Amino acid sequence: MPVQRISKPFRDISATFQINPLNNDLIGLKNENAISRAIRNLILTSPGDRPFQPDFGSSINNSLFETLDSITASSLQQQIENVIIKYEPRVELIDVKVKANISNNSFDVVINYKVVGIEVSPQQINFALELSR
Repeated sequence: MPVQRISKPFRDISATFQINPLNNDLIGLKNENAISRAIRNLILTSPGDRPFQPDFGSSINNSLFETLDSITASSLQQQIENVIIKYEPRVELIDVKVKANISNNSFDVVINYKVVGIEVSPQQINFALELSR
């Protein structure tokens, strides 16, 4: 019988560093919002960006220089799946879809997952990967 992981409530701060007008503290993210932000940050972090964790992150930014086609989309999909499975134990990955969007010169990404240990419906993250200038 597999071991069931039990989680605690998750908290994080917003990357915008905006101040909450009610308590003059940084705006916080909770549970599924915190995990969603963590997954997105994980995908967009390049190896070597985090001090003392040289392997943390993904090399997706390097793949954005490749041809905008289904082969690169498949490679990006595999990289996203691998990095989430390796570094985000709070989620159970359902699927990852990456599609080349030629008109916008980007890749559209859809990630579906379940949060482990808390009762919430399956979550979805949508964003575009594009070469920043």
